[in-house]
Amino acid sequence: MGLRLSQEKTLITHIDEGLVFLGWHIQRRRKRGTSKQYVYTYPAKKALAAITAKVKMTCRMSVNRPLAALLHQLSQMLRGWTTYFRPGVSSAAFNYLRAVVWRLVFAWLRRKHPKANWRNSAAVTATDDGGHTTAR
Repeated sequence: MGLRLSQEKTLITHIDEGLVFLGWHIQRRRKRGTSKQYVYTYPAKKALAAITAKVKMTCRMSVNRPLAALLHQLSQMLRGWTTYFRPGVSSAAFNYLRAVVWRLVFAWLRRKHPKANWRNSAAVTATDDGGHTTAR
């Protein structure tokens, strides 16, 4: 088959320093509360930055579509990413991503309905047509 190691791409590092492979950061760490060490896999910072940029781009693309369409598109995107990274130690990354998505979707709502405040923003978005009604 003729496989060879590339000197430019090959990096030899200690497992305590960790390495990034296929979007995972693999590193040996001490387990909390014990003196034992285990190998943990986390989503890499580059992978987290990539999904965050993708969500940001999706939320900034167009304000002229309904909220349901935006949420459907974000749901598909995030479901795939979280399914890929679920087997690792991903709780902190998922919490960070959840906060980022919430902030971006709410900013999208503020751009779509600039006169709505926090109290009536739920009523504005709860209409079936994504309408422009206000709370009573």
